[in-house]
Amino acid sequence: MRRLTFGMNVSLDGYVAAPGGDIGWSVPSDELFQFWSDRVGATGLALYGRRLWETMSSHWPTADQQPGVTPAEVEYAHRWRDMPKVVFSSTIGAVDGNARLVSGDAVAEIARLKAEDGGHMDIGGATLAAAAMRAGLIDEYLLATAPVLVGGGTPFFTALDSWVDLNLVETRTFPDGVLLTRYETRR
Repeated sequence: MRRLTFGMNVSLDGYVAAPGGDIGWSVPSDELFQFWSDRVGATGLALYGRRLWETMSSHWPTADQQPGVTPAEVEYAHRWRDMPKVVFSSTIGAVDGNARLVSGDAVAEIARLKAEDGGHMDIGGATLAAAAMRAGLIDEYLLATAPVLVGGGTPFFTALDSWVDLNLVETRTFPDGVLLTRYETRR
């Protein structure tokens, strides 16, 4: 059975994006960027919601060919292109690269994918992750908390019908005061 992790950069007040989708506050240090790149390199399957897919797929497929690209960005672009992806959307008609599209019941498909053998899965996109969270499918939460208050926007956590007990399994400090915390769901 695969493990499912929801991890993103998050503001101290709990948002993955400020109002209007602004993520300018979450530019990672080189060390944090390398952490995320290594994570992408080790991911067996990435699950994307439509908005995050559109953001990532508009940049990373050709990022390694852009002027001024750093070696770390080249490495990330290659890892991102190689990583298998499933995109969940009922509004887009096709995806390209190493991705496939699911337009049906996201929760049922995520549960099916979790039941398979294979490397760990990461889920990205607050709306998609919220559905998996409410269904109790997330095994691990990974927050890279930036020392900024954005006052609103897209929350990392969704409203839940019941408590989810977690165990803290890792903390790590990155430059610029970013604190990584990793929690496993108690089952």
